[in-house]
Amino acid sequence: MSRWKELPEGLDPRARQLVVRLRGLKDHSGLSLTQLAAKTGYSRSSWERYLGGRLPPPEAAVEQLARTVGADPARLLALREVAAEAWTEPSVPDAAAKAAAPPTSPARRRGRRTVVAVVVAAVAVGAALLAVLRPWEDRRPRTAPGALPTYTCHIEHRAGHWYAGNSTTDDAVLQQGMVGPEVAEAQCLLQRAGYPPGGIDGIYGDLTERAVKRVQSAFGLVVDGKVGPHTWGALRG
Repeated sequence: MSRWKELPEGLDPRARQLVVRLRGLKDHSGLSLTQLAAKTGYSRSSWERYLGGRLPPPEAAVEQLARTVGADPARLLALREVAAEAWTEPSVPDAAAKAAAPPTSPARRRGRRTVVAVVVAAVAVGAALLAVLRPWEDRRPRTAPGALPTYTCHIEHRAGHWYAGNSTTDDAVLQQGMVGPEVAEAQCLLQRAGYPPGGIDGIYGDLTERAVKRVQSAFGLVVDGKVGPHTWGALRG
């Protein structure tokens, strides 16, 4: 799960609700900001501003994120339309992405207004709850919005290979900034081999990268800090 910074103190609850939802979708997707930028056409720095609550995300950016992670674009766009009223500054998308984005058709605009009418009451209730509960400040995986699952290691030896119960991959390429069960699997196997990754959280951070480099050095592999087929082979044994 990403280590998000606190949202601006004066950010309207309606805007907070949208940003928290977008953060959760981004975390669940397992995409880094760089990967998200490549898939949506909006730069990494733009997504840092959108997900940091400093700038309202453009409609096209919200729709691209929804389609990238498999979420419902209509509901997200409706939340975005309600939240946009809370920001005083207009959204400024990247010039290249803005030029590439297709214009919104009248039919789509009418459909969106219908969705807004349906969800606006729910958004108002949700905004009131957010103001009280402030979930964006709780970074514990069990309560934080969009939190990744808690991973455990179930080590077993099958057909001459070690497995930890999170993934059976032996060729996925993992590197700094990635999240997900494949990362947790590598962390479990690193721990089993005596190279502690700093925790089994499914987040490929500095400690995990350092442990990978130690394994690569011990097995005479290229020391690049990335888990590829050769490093998986060493970990699986």
